[in-house]
Amino acid sequence: MKIHEGVDNFPKLNFPVVTSGTFDGVHIGHQKILEKLREIVRQNKGESVLLTFWPHPRMVLHSHKYQIKLLSTFEEKAELLEARGVDHLIKIPFTPEFSQLTSEEFVRNILVNSIGTKKLVIGYDHRFGKNREGGFEYLSQHAAQLGFEVEEIPQQDIEDVAVSSSRIRNALNEGNVKIANKYLDRAYSIKGTIIKGAQLGRSIGFPTANIKLDNDYKLIPADGAYAVHVQFEQHLYRGMLNIGNRPTVNGSERTIEVNIFNFDKDIYKKEIKVSFVDQIRKEIKFPNVEALRKQLMKDRELANDILNG
Repeated sequence: MKIHEGVDNFPKLNFPVVTSGTFDGVHIGHQKILEKLREIVRQNKGESVLLTFWPHPRMVLHSHKYQIKLLSTFEEKAELLEARGVDHLIKIPFTPEFSQLTSEEFVRNILVNSIGTKKLVIGYDHRFGKNREGGFEYLSQHAAQLGFEVEEIPQQDIEDVAVSSSRIRNALNEGNVKIANKYLDRAYSIKGTIIKGAQLGRSIGFPTANIKLDNDYKLIPADGAYAVHVQFEQHLYRGMLNIGNRPTVNGSERTIEVNIFNFDKDIYKKEIKVSFVDQIRKEIKFPNVEALRKQLMKDRELANDILNG
């Protein structure tokens, strides 16, 4: 897959099959669009083009209201899209100025003049242009004069629940990683660097590695204990991870700490990847450290049961 910074120097392709969107998380709804993209590419011996925006539009347009947390970094998204067979990924810098493009300007300047789109595939209720004014109806009405065909993917439901990045974020914010993983079609994961911690866990037989995320916009699931898989230097380990403020020891700062089973390597300042399998329990304040230690023993047993399943 080739990654292009903007459209200014985008190469001329024989039959570009295009889709656009934020594709945060590349969940199963997104994957349906990508399947259709690949199908049309095969039928026409063309090349797939995915147009995405970075930063995420909500990070630019609504930063004064709230800070959106994302399911994937740009690098993670690119890796997921490449695995799904995308040939060209165009990274459009999303700025306040870009957000003022009308739907007509977006279509003519980018889809037609810069990319030379032959067929456009969009998801259910996809909107674009200033104030999200453009959509399937506009594209269908103007397709002939624009010189490309348009295909809309119907709304994707799982057990009568519409799949969206927002629903996955909500599930993770509630600690429901099993639902999030179902919608993502993979385990939700975070990456980060190991930093020095208070080392309380080591003193009670549960040494933990404190993880500092590489950015501040990646979504961290709800506080609690989780069964996880840990990837370090191409090796996969089992573990349990705690997110929270460590109320038993009067902690104040929210931390992410992982206890890796059967592991004794020095990973300080090294990067690891943690994949969430299921939540074991919510964060609890125990009466003392000994009560915490006994609960951690139960947590480890339950985590192994979950990871065995």
